[in-house]
Amino acid sequence: MKKVLSLCLVLVMVLSLAACGGNSAPAETKGSDAQTNAAETKPAETNAADTSAADDTQAPDAGETQAPAATGDTEEYIIGGMGPLTGSAASYGISVKQGAEVAINEINAAGGVVVDGKTYTFKLEFADDEASEDKAINAFYSLVDKKIQALVGATTSGASIAISDLTYEEGILQVTPSGSAIDCAKNPNAFRICFTDPLQGETMADFIYNDLGYTKVAVMYSNTSDYGVGIKDAFEAKFEELGGSIAASEAFGDNDVDFNTQLTKIKGTDAEAIFVPGYYQAATYITKQAADMGLELPFLGSDGWDGVLGTVTDASTVEGAIFLSPFFAADTNENVVKFVDAYKAAYNATPDQFAADSYDAVYVIKAAMEKAGSIESDAMIAAMTEISVAGLTGAGSEITFTAEGEPNKGAMFIQIKDGQYTDYKANK
Repeated sequence: MKKVLSLCLVLVMVLSLAACGGNSAPAETKGSDAQTNAAETKPAETNAADTSAADDTQAPDAGETQAPAATGDTEEYIIGGMGPLTGSAASYGISVKQGAEVAINEINAAGGVVVDGKTYTFKLEFADDEASEDKAINAFYSLVDKKIQALVGATTSGASIAISDLTYEEGILQVTPSGSAIDCAKNPNAFRICFTDPLQGETMADFIYNDLGYTKVAVMYSNTSDYGVGIKDAFEAKFEELGGSIAASEAFGDNDVDFNTQLTKIKGTDAEAIFVPGYYQAATYITKQAADMGLELPFLGSDGWDGVLGTVTDASTVEGAIFLSPFFAADTNENVVKFVDAYKAAYNATPDQFAADSYDAVYVIKAAMEKAGSIESDAMIAAMTEISVAGLTGAGSEITFTAEGEPNKGAMFIQIKDGQYTDYKANK
């Protein structure tokens, strides 16, 4: 009966997506939620293996852990993963896949996970959904066929929403590392590691008004992505509530590369700064064109700006820019250092927040298993509100979860200084 219901649900979703023209790949944050973007991303090198081995407890201490004690044979626990491995959003999915691989390798190398006296090792099965809602459905069912027992995914909001009812129907724990739209966690089996879009907007509004002291801000946002609209709406409402004013609110499309019209309008206002809740691809074009026209206002961004130094041709165009992020690769925190070192050794690349979010998601699943004392999905889902994980993305705080699937954790503000990412608060 479950199979029949699932197939019917798939047909309904596909038909509704077609009617809505829903084949566009969503763009979510390079951190908060990855979605598709205007410019081609530079994907990190993929790892040939689907996964393997890794660490110890819910707190991801990459390495120095003792193997848990258990008796009996080791069994395999299969974690599914979903994200774009091809297409313009491929860098996001590749980061998610590789971050999960690092965590799994650590956990397995430390002896696996002991649950009710039995030892389990993790295996990752990852599917390419191309950041597309309809392809996400097929990708998810391909993972179901591989007998996954929990899911790290999807990477983008649109894909996460497309499969949310399906994961609920299958009854498995779903932890999206970066799906930031509210509906990504609408069902009781779904949780997220990243910040929601509204929370990002409100956090940035408070930071810009109270910490930076700007009272007149122009906004440039994508009106073709839930990510851009969601952050922009929350930001403007909160900023005005605090006493600030929006000097201009200019929209653009995800595929746009010419922003001169919007920037010219902003140049004619009394704005003190420009807030761009978007991705680093758009930020690259916007900051370059602003510099070309002599617009010297400071830029502020959402977590989608993570990675912008890899795409700008002149770092001076983003000098001084500040953006929200859950992760800072140059952090001196011991767990972050170990993770970054392990990631660089495996992939010859510096991990971004997507990789860190995914790494944390694997440790969250591990913690849920241990707290529940069971590998049964219902027990693990019930345990999610009782766990506490010392993750990489909590700005030094423990990550806990609400019954609504939302994470409780700290945020960081990253400032580009002398062509490098730096911790804004450490600079003060």
